[in-house]
Amino acid sequence: MNDSFPFRWLKVCLGYSCLIVLLLPIGCSRNFLGSRSPLSEAVVPTDAKLLAYHLEEHLKELEEFTRRLYAKNPKYEPDPKAREANIQGIFHDAALPYPCYRKIPSHQILTEAFAEKTQCPDRVFLLSLGLVKSIRETYQPEDKVILSSLQVPLESLQKLYVNISQVNWRLKVYRDGAGRLLFCTNEAGDHGYINMGYEVIMTRILTRVTDDIYLRGGSPPKFIFNMSTVFLAIVL
Repeated sequence: MNDSFPFRWLKVCLGYSCLIVLLLPIGCSRNFLGSRSPLSEAVVPTDAKLLAYHLEEHLKELEEFTRRLYAKNPKYEPDPKAREANIQGIFHDAALPYPCYRKIPSHQILTEAFAEKTQCPDRVFLLSLGLVKSIRETYQPEDKVILSSLQVPLESLQKLYVNISQVNWRLKVYRDGAGRLLFCTNEAGDHGYINMGYEVIMTRILTRVTDDIYLRGGSPPKFIFNMSTVFLAIVL
């Protein structure tokens, strides 16, 4: 075969094309096509990278949200080591103290977090796990790296928006039999100071979900919550 410059250049181009084709199936592994890897920067569309970035930010802020809830609600898990083990299980794939919840869908876990009686005594664990699972069910329904915005259905994003908004509402109104809020969040502390960190975190998450709904060609749903409103199933 003629080994002149045009032919050598053609062989190089074909070689790189074959490499990309071979690596795309491997892209299901986060080691090869993580949202920040050089290869993902080259082959993943901008809208998919934005969704992947939002997924990372959701989880990072929910972890901070969980730590704050535990600090404000120590009655649900007094042992700091047990709290940290729960956080590692929820956010970092460590063992869960209640492994049965691995297979329960997010809307059922969120429902139990606010129920009058719960099988699990740790409501912070239930709420945080339910929120994280709802995020993953929406952005990673098959636990795959986001390569296309089409992997994140518009309907799932809209249901996620409703469920997170409902969590935000229930945190402010749901009470136990003695009339105390189930979760202490923004009430005034010993010196009258109100910590609005929870509200800020939830607002930022909802803002990103709103942006993703717009990206997928929709608009956030309108709703009115009351005590009979249920959480929506994201994965059917």
